[in-house]
Amino acid sequence: MQSKSVNQIRYQVSRLIARCLPDKLYLSIKYRTRFGYWMNWNNPQTYNEKLQWLKIYDRHAEYTRMVDKVEAKKLAASIIGENYTIPTIAVYESAEEIDFDRLPQQFVLKCTHDSGGIVVCRDKSKLDIALARQKLRKGLKQTYVLQNREYPYAKVKRRIIAEEYMVDESGYELKDYKFFCFDGEPKFLFVATDRSKGEPYFDFFDLYWNHLPIINGHPNNPNIPRVPKNFNKMIEIARMLSKGIPHVRVDLYNINGDIYFGEWTFFHFSGMVPFEPRKYDYMFGEYIHLKTAKTK
Repeated sequence: MQSKSVNQIRYQVSRLIARCLPDKLYLSIKYRTRFGYWMNWNNPQTYNEKLQWLKIYDRHAEYTRMVDKVEAKKLAASIIGENYTIPTIAVYESAEEIDFDRLPQQFVLKCTHDSGGIVVCRDKSKLDIALARQKLRKGLKQTYVLQNREYPYAKVKRRIIAEEYMVDESGYELKDYKFFCFDGEPKFLFVATDRSKGEPYFDFFDLYWNHLPIINGHPNNPNIPRVPKNFNKMIEIARMLSKGIPHVRVDLYNINGDIYFGEWTFFHFSGMVPFEPRKYDYMFGEYIHLKTAKTK
């Protein structure tokens, strides 16, 4: 019990210190801790370095709407059409407001401002409602702003969105296709698979579906994912959704050829996870042209 209390005190102290540090100094220290060297603010070269630069010097108010899971769907629908968005069941202000009796047998609940506060319900009769509310309450308290200084999340209204449960041709998951787009042009993507089974697999590809030998956060799948139906259409949609943006990751789903918008992500892994081999950190970084990024 005593060690737990000490750890809690250390955690609270670290959070207090983090709150007091200016964004640039905080990111410099965190980057040094993660990568083992100080980043170059004056002439960033790698992808991860440039993401930190964008956090500080490329600030746009509309990015807040784009990371809000409720508002992002509306904006995406206005660009590519509502048929490319997953149907919304309801939006709630708090976990207590959710009326589970009114929800269908299968559904997904997400906090609108983060990526960890999610409840996937495949069978409502087996759902631990108390545990689900607890997870969502915790998710509503999370903030990317303090942890990684991802400024677009600072003003996102904290809510919970209920969406239709979707599953792809596998019958058990919804693979995530995440396109790295630079100045409106997709260049690479990775496919996230087997997330429901524990640690997910990440497999990187170029736009010709050549598998790239990259490890970034998670291992490769022993069974390399196959190119999905309507892949060229996915590229076209990613291009439309990234137009005019120096860099953004456009996340899409593909269910037997039917394409759905997932989300916009401006800071992949917050720019704090190494690429292996390291040359890909430089390769991805070459596509981010900081001269096209302008602070508003």
